[in-house]
Amino acid sequence: MKVRVRFFAALREHVDRAEVVWELGPQQTVGDLWDALQNAFPGLGGLSGHVAFAVNQEYVDSAHCLHDNDEVAIIPPVSGGSSHVPSGA
Repeated sequence: MKVRVRFFAALREHVDRAEVVWELGPQQTVGDLWDALQNAFPGLGGLSGHVAFAVNQEYVDSAHCLHDNDEVAIIPPVSGGSSHVPSGA
């Protein structure tokens, strides 16, 4: 099966592209895909446990089973903002 993988923010810099089409065997999970991508792009290795996954625009965990033609977005941790909650909010 083939899936389209989209990389965002710093992940895009680690793989030097915005997306790839990746071929997997049957009954593979998002975790299996992530393992394969880390092997292919060693710069991703330090980000394990810190990324979020979305399949077809819905957040999923690494145990989610993939299907042919799925779109997988890999999203790095987001930082910034403020923890301060204004009074009256």
